[in-house]
Amino acid sequence: MKKILDGVSVICREAGKAILKVYEREDLGIEIKADNSPLTDADLAAHDIILAGLKDLAPAIPVLSEESEDITFATRQRWDRYFLVDPLDGTKEFINRNGEFTVNIALIEEHVAVLGVVYVPVQDVLYSGVLKAGETRAYVEREGSKIPISVRQMNRNSVTVVASRRHGDEALKQCIKAVEQKLPVEIINIGSSLKFCMIAEGLADLYPRLAPTSEWDTAAAQAVVEAAGGQVVDRAFKPLRYNTKENILNPHFYVIADPDYGWQAVLP
Repeated sequence: MKKILDGVSVICREAGKAILKVYEREDLGIEIKADNSPLTDADLAAHDIILAGLKDLAPAIPVLSEESEDITFATRQRWDRYFLVDPLDGTKEFINRNGEFTVNIALIEEHVAVLGVVYVPVQDVLYSGVLKAGETRAYVEREGSKIPISVRQMNRNSVTVVASRRHGDEALKQCIKAVEQKLPVEIINIGSSLKFCMIAEGLADLYPRLAPTSEWDTAAAQAVVEAAGGQVVDRAFKPLRYNTKENILNPHFYVIADPDYGWQAVLP
């Protein structure tokens, strides 16, 4: 696992360099995909680097990337181990040039995200997590230092909630309202997998995601959060799992810092 983690970290940084080269251009090469989401030259450049890098690192492990050609569930369901990749998470944030985008690579084993790396190119910050017996750990690498991270316990006086910049709908409002019945709420809006990373680093308590996401959006960051001691659960409080069905959409979910707090009595 250490060899894979080290290799994936290098690949994420290389993909980040390619993304920043496009980021510095006036023309980002924007296209619109069939699902009406944007695609840029940076998405494709990162995808190519990641696929080549993972092939060299672990040629026997298949890869599912957001920018891959369609891979049928008939093929995927035979995989007990694979890499799940979002080459550029937060493409809309990339287009808006606010820096809130990441490179995400996860290793999935038996439907569980057991390793994840989330790299923030603009900040040159890398989050990593491993979930294996005897090896569970999470780190942030920043300014040349690699520091262990962990989620924080609930401050019973208030709740810090992280939320998407672009998906504040009625369900989220109702969720916030329910939490406010118990404790005052501070809301921080931020893009991409950075919301998970704030939970993992002990900077927030809750991320409710009550809008659509795909499995490649969450897997790497889930591994980081859970390695740091948190949880990622659906609205029935069951852990998010991967490659269990034909479509790759996640259920709505909660990212929770302190699993010992009675969230089930609070959240709708």
